[in-house]
Amino acid sequence: MAAYREKINSLKETKYAMTATAVLKSAADREKQVIKTSVTGILANVLLAAFKAVIGFLTGSIAIVLDAVNNISDAASSVITIVGTKLAAKEADKKHPFGYGRMEYLTAMIISLIVLYAGVTSLEQSIKKILNPSVPKYTAVSLIIVAAGVLVKIVLGRYVKGQGLKLKSDSLINSGQDATLDSVISASTLVAALIFILTKVSLEAWLGAIISLVIIKAGIDMLRDTLSEILGERADAKLAKDIKKTVTSFPDVSGAYDLVLNNYGPDAYNGSIHIEVPDTYSADELDQLIREISVKVFAEHNVILTAVGVYSVNTHDPQAIEARAKISKIVLGTPGVLQMHGFYLDEKHQTIRFDVVISFDAEDRNAVFRQVLDQVQEAYPDFLIEAAIDTDFSET
Repeated sequence: MAAYREKINSLKETKYAMTATAVLKSAADREKQVIKTSVTGILANVLLAAFKAVIGFLTGSIAIVLDAVNNISDAASSVITIVGTKLAAKEADKKHPFGYGRMEYLTAMIISLIVLYAGVTSLEQSIKKILNPSVPKYTAVSLIIVAAGVLVKIVLGRYVKGQGLKLKSDSLINSGQDATLDSVISASTLVAALIFILTKVSLEAWLGAIISLVIIKAGIDMLRDTLSEILGERADAKLAKDIKKTVTSFPDVSGAYDLVLNNYGPDAYNGSIHIEVPDTYSADELDQLIREISVKVFAEHNVILTAVGVYSVNTHDPQAIEARAKISKIVLGTPGVLQMHGFYLDEKHQTIRFDVVISFDAEDRNAVFRQVLDQVQEAYPDFLIEAAIDTDFSET
């Protein structure tokens, strides 16, 4: 959040100051909502755990005891979410100049590991119970409390996950999914109890083993998704499209390319982009344009542009304009090529420069690039071709 506060301070005299201040307020409100949701989860899970633990020991039901343990793990997950949210809001410092926003991803990973551990532990206990079975003793009161627990968990799971999606909090989403799994566990325990009452056949241990495998799979899936976030995923396609639309809304910007967004926590992006502008622009005009673009992108999308690169566009040379059209047709006609940009023909130095975006789906990206170079060089043998291969960060 600190990086955004500094950016807002730099915008105080601009027409976007009010919008930028609202961004900071939104971040603070988000933190409060995440903590409020987590506290709700803690209280609900502690109460459920207490009731189920008592019932489990009184009835001798291993499934209900394990269910209580799951509730405690959920409460612990909510505590971790609160701690992670508070740490993520810490001010940037010399060691971490981009702030601590990614701490939320680490807490989501810890929650995933807790879920995974709970699944492995419950599987171990279930196997022991299969090898050394015992006869549970159910009462009407115990079954009613378990049924009430199912309803509470369903409501809690939907609420926590819904808040997680709304607030873009992986920790809350994982906690919500875990709560939903717990409702399935509790419901299965209830079904096993009814089967035992009606048939005197105890399926608890076997049911516990099956549920444990489901929990383990859920933990692995959560962990995989969180690790993917930490490694760095492609920028959201809509956000990338909207940013480029904002950038190209400036009259003299004919194109916006090479958008790279680095995520430092939910809704905390730093990025860079290249723009195409007329080759008649002076340094002071470019400076003013880049500043205005940076301010508008931050105000409208909550993204800090740390760098705006420039591609100059031929505007007065008919040969260059004709060459651009011809070379564009050659390049874009090559299988695997997504885009060409940054084109400029320098008649004085007999050079042609451009960038080529090649899809990750291409079998050999370097081979596609060499094919493009050969075709363009054949069409313009008297020019030095200065082309560069670009990565598809957010073009599709």
